[in-house]
Amino acid sequence: MSNVVVLDNGGGLIKAGQGSERDPAVIIPNCLYRPLSSKKFLHPSPITSSTTEDLTSAAVRRPIDRGYLINADLQRDIWAHLFSSLLHVNPSTSSLLLTEPLFTLPSIQRATDELVFEDFNFKSFFVADSPSLVHLYEASRRPYGLVSKAQCSLVVDCGFSFTHAAPVFQNFTMNYAVKRIDLGGKALTNYLKELVSYRAVNVMDETFIIDDVKEKLCFVSLDVARDLQIARKRGRDNLLRCTYVLPDGITHTKGYVKDPDAAQRYLSFGDGSPSETKQMEDAEEPRDRKRVDLTKNEFDLTNERFLVPEMIFQPADLGMNQAGLAECIVRAVNSCHPYLHSVLYKSIILTGGSTLFPRFAERLEMELRPIVPDDYEVKITTQEE
Repeated sequence: MSNVVVLDNGGGLIKAGQGSERDPAVIIPNCLYRPLSSKKFLHPSPITSSTTEDLTSAAVRRPIDRGYLINADLQRDIWAHLFSSLLHVNPSTSSLLLTEPLFTLPSIQRATDELVFEDFNFKSFFVADSPSLVHLYEASRRPYGLVSKAQCSLVVDCGFSFTHAAPVFQNFTMNYAVKRIDLGGKALTNYLKELVSYRAVNVMDETFIIDDVKEKLCFVSLDVARDLQIARKRGRDNLLRCTYVLPDGITHTKGYVKDPDAAQRYLSFGDGSPSETKQMEDAEEPRDRKRVDLTKNEFDLTNERFLVPEMIFQPADLGMNQAGLAECIVRAVNSCHPYLHSVLYKSIILTGGSTLFPRFAERLEMELRPIVPDDYEVKITTQEE
């Protein structure tokens, strides 16, 4: 029996491994980059390895733009490195399972076919869209759950390039009902770059660093008006303020959060009751945390931490002519047969890196409940990683 290579070829990350393994063997950024110290573009190291390379102001080349393959030669280069140096597989004796975005153009599909068969000579090849795979995985993980019994779910895939609300029935994505928002992790990172550059220090060329800031410090607000009030406070009353230290290329080549405990204080925010707000205002902050260390290049974040993920829920507030995620989900459900509405709302599955913001699922349920008919139950399942 031939080996099966599984390749989740995303716009931001590639996750790859053998078909029989539970976790990906390799996770790498789907790009080439050129650090300031190099004259040529390099292949990125796997995410799990502790690389000490300084990626400050590194130039980045990506084969995928807005979710679709635009540079087959660059993708070939990245895959060749992945198969030979990282996975150590022989394509000519292997089969390939590849994920492909919904609504990929035929010309792009042909370019992918040429890569798989003509450049790498795989024995056989199966293309799947991520919603159907997520549905299948969830059904197999809970064989007696609703998704498995009803063979129906609504997969919300919020990735690097865009967000899809995709109804799946009997392992097939119902393309006619899929709704899309042209917003993903890349747009959120770019928005955070603009906010930090306007308020503190120019980071427009710091893709890897701002990605790290976003993943470590951003969270989804359950009460935006309350959190904006907290973010306006000065000194120790501002429980949202935290400091990120940029790499200096000498003592540390990666950025880091100056006070991780301070970065987690928002988790104590609950329903925003007056007693709780007073308790938060009385919280003491050690004096030395307020001091800015002038020997380090660092910046503070306050309301940026929740305004960036807020784009997914309220893109219109930021000048984008797009529906928010909750409205997008309701439109997707309403495009399906009425008999399916009840089970779709009860089996919403979140997947994709941009759903990993803390409190994402709680906020989505809060947004959905007022616009979903009262006789339908709303239940959201999150995927592990």
